[in-house]
Amino acid sequence: MTNREVAEQIAMRGLLGEVNAELGEPLTPAWEEAFWTVPRHRFLPDRVWLGAGLDPCDRNADPGRWLSAAYADDSVVTQINDGRDPGEAESWPSSSASAPSIVFRMLDMLDVQAGHRVLEVGTGTGWNAGLLTHRVGAEDVTTIEVDPVLAAQAALNLKNAGLEPKLIGGDGAAGYAASAPYDRIIATCSVREVPRTWVEQTRPGGVILTPWESPWACYGLVRLVVNPEGLASGRFHPHSAFMLIRNQRTDLRIFRDVVREDHMPDESSTDLSPWAVAGDDWSARFAVGLRTRDVWSTWHDDPDVDGVAARLWLATTDATSWAAVDWDGRDDERFTVWEYGPRLLWSEVKAAHSWWLKADRPGPERFGLTVAADGAHRPWLDRPDHMVPTTV
Repeated sequence: MTNREVAEQIAMRGLLGEVNAELGEPLTPAWEEAFWTVPRHRFLPDRVWLGAGLDPCDRNADPGRWLSAAYADDSVVTQINDGRDPGEAESWPSSSASAPSIVFRMLDMLDVQAGHRVLEVGTGTGWNAGLLTHRVGAEDVTTIEVDPVLAAQAALNLKNAGLEPKLIGGDGAAGYAASAPYDRIIATCSVREVPRTWVEQTRPGGVILTPWESPWACYGLVRLVVNPEGLASGRFHPHSAFMLIRNQRTDLRIFRDVVREDHMPDESSTDLSPWAVAGDDWSARFAVGLRTRDVWSTWHDDPDVDGVAARLWLATTDATSWAAVDWDGRDDERFTVWEYGPRLLWSEVKAAHSWWLKADRPGPERFGLTVAADGAHRPWLDRPDHMVPTTV
């Protein structure tokens, strides 16, 4: 073995230990075999971006750092700004290779078996599709990618690995009817609405597994089982945060799209800290997002406003209503609230938080979702007949 191959084997062995530790148990023999047979580093581009600052890392310029990133149990950004050069503009991640532990956690939750027909939405680098192909065979895996550049590179990565599932360029929200029905559908991007086409293309008893988010919080997975009547129902799970499927993105900016000079908001005060609903408590954020559904939030730290040290902005995704909650930097028990539009958004968020407290602060795993035959989404708590009240 060359020095490079030895380094790769050492890195892979270390990652396997990290994945097993994170999952709390060893990978099953089938998935461990796939781990070794379909090495992650063969699917990453030569240039990746690391950390919150999107620091570029080039394989040729810094091979040791690049390999460390390839075999860390962490996500790696593989594309920024949908593949366009941002120039002087802000850089933002548009595609990534997920942390290996969440990849294998989802594959385990998918419960894929030999003979299952699988649809993957969001090919990305092709690594997840490669693992699935190794498990069930190329003839039973269809993977779809909306970005033509990513799709072409993934096809090359898979071919070089000797794995050639059916790779389709197109909108994953539409699924791929030509290979349906599927026993399993797995998405590697989050959704705010489970596309009805996915339910229609899954056979009765089949499973849909997708990351979930609301405009309020990007967090969690939902695992749905389709019944013979065409309903899909199942529970949420924690442990994920994925990029949103491209056709459900919200490009919303407060002063470009929402607030206008002639808006005259109502002023009030609140004793509910904005950090309680939009801070680090992901269970609270998940519950608030599930109830409010179309309410988006963003923080402005140290805004250029006299007497305001931090401000939480809220807006409906259609930009018809907005609210702001101000902290003066001194009083942690009283905050100023501004609300404008037909909906009183802070009042809705406060009611959602109060409901969550009275329900004994449930985490994502106590919630579930039913997607009805007409596509309606009906979240529930503990049991499908315990519906969660929503604002839309």
